[in-house]
Amino acid sequence: MAHLRLNFACGPYDRTQALRDGTINPEGIELNYLTMQPAEIFWRMLQFKEFDASEMSLSNYTTLVSEGNPPFIAVPAFPSRVFRHGYFFINTAKGITSGADLKGKRGGVPEYSMTAAVYMRGLMQHEFGVKPSDVEWVQGRADRLGRKLPADIRLTQAQVGSELGDLLERGEIDFLITANNPLSFRRGAKNVRRLFPNYAEMEKDYYRRTKIYPIMHTVVIRRDIYERDPWVAMNLYKALCEAKEHCYRLLLEAGAPKASFAWLQPMIEEEQAIIGRDWYPYGIAQNKPSIEALLQYTHEQGLSQHRLKIEDLFAPSTLRDIPLSEGQRV
Repeated sequence: MAHLRLNFACGPYDRTQALRDGTINPEGIELNYLTMQPAEIFWRMLQFKEFDASEMSLSNYTTLVSEGNPPFIAVPAFPSRVFRHGYFFINTAKGITSGADLKGKRGGVPEYSMTAAVYMRGLMQHEFGVKPSDVEWVQGRADRLGRKLPADIRLTQAQVGSELGDLLERGEIDFLITANNPLSFRRGAKNVRRLFPNYAEMEKDYYRRTKIYPIMHTVVIRRDIYERDPWVAMNLYKALCEAKEHCYRLLLEAGAPKASFAWLQPMIEEEQAIIGRDWYPYGIAQNKPSIEALLQYTHEQGLSQHRLKIEDLFAPSTLRDIPLSEGQRV
């Protein structure tokens, strides 16, 4: 029997490289891996359902699920996740020296509903005591879903063609929460710096206290494909897990490093000591605090109709974790 051909749009990650180059193939599936940047993938998938399966913004997907009859169903593989303490940037003339000082300020955000911003506003509220309504927000680009926000949220759109990092440097916004280092910071603007220069230590402490390792993106399958062939969800999920394990095996051969870092081995050992032997986990069990936090924050911030449960997000067959191989657990 011929394999089912699926177009899968995803970023160029080490943890998915084995799927991209064909080293690993999902059982029963001929996977056409389309390498793209996430922003383009999300827009094309959300607007046009252009791919059979794709990487997807976890917050945008959660919003769709909360509205009922979502066009996709997810599997608990997470190709992108990033701690976010290091992505608060401030104008040094605005009197901001702590997270609590963000209250009453004017803050920039590329897109209000983006997952990074959801987690960062969660930090602001639950770590620093600053609610989203305590800030006047300036959004850099149009929202992908166009969801109406709560009445107490003050949000304006930046002028077309403006760059939030430039607004921060000029003092037109007081701080910026973002998914990447702004251009003004990269070019060394003297009055733009991180709010938390010691962000790595703060993130490690945060994880030890909360077990939250923020998940940016999940993987979704078009609902019509899943309903026709529900086995696709588990087979694609298993292949994503196998590809990640393949990546682990390569990285752990640190005597001939496969990634360009001088201290790759101690970095991996530190992450395993803090996070676990599976230091970039997929599945539900190890990720439950991270997913629950996202579901809490999307509801608190008015991005979901109601508080969702984890099982609302993922294909039922994938709710049981796939353990690491015996060799990887050693």
